[in-house]
Amino acid sequence: MSELLATFIFFFAVIDPIGTVPVFIAVTAHYSEAAKRRIALRATFYSALILVFFVVAGEVILNAINIPLSAFQIAGGIVLFLFALTMIFGEGKPAEEKKAVSDGKETAIFPLAVPSIASPGAMLGAVLMTENNRFSLLEQSQTTALMLAVLAIVLLLLLGASYVHRLIGDSGASIISRVMGLILASVAVSNILSGIKTYFAL
Repeated sequence: MSELLATFIFFFAVIDPIGTVPVFIAVTAHYSEAAKRRIALRATFYSALILVFFVVAGEVILNAINIPLSAFQIAGGIVLFLFALTMIFGEGKPAEEKKAVSDGKETAIFPLAVPSIASPGAMLGAVLMTENNRFSLLEQSQTTALMLAVLAIVLLLLLGASYVHRLIGDSGASIISRVMGLILASVAVSNILSGIKTYFAL
């Protein structure tokens, strides 16, 4: 149970459902309520497709180009750590991604589905948390289910985005995003150490 909870918290950190709410509000500012619901459904659906693809095919692609999974784990951990640092010390996810909206790219795909929901950290995490050598098929299925559960939370928050945003504001979303970044940094360091241990057979 503790491992399942840890996995859920990991995906909650890398997907950051609460931090996505201000991005969604900015993207859909000029749409009707019905259109907002459609955009929320589409964005979550495409995000799920992307992340499930990385669960199913990510490791296969690595094996096809002869990259050891331990090397990818180290590299992925470094990227996750850098991603976490941007969450902690940067402008914060809401402020950073809402800039993309002001550039005219107001679609459900970008910046909402990618990179707000299916973030680079989430894509890497989907591969690292479903390694064939470390996890059984049942464990991988459980991990995928937990990832989809986080996406379901994303959908619920997007459908109630206006209320959530009034409740926490941009500042609240930024604070939560930074806390999630700190958790993600810890997970990233753990992945790097685990990859080094596996690669060097320590």
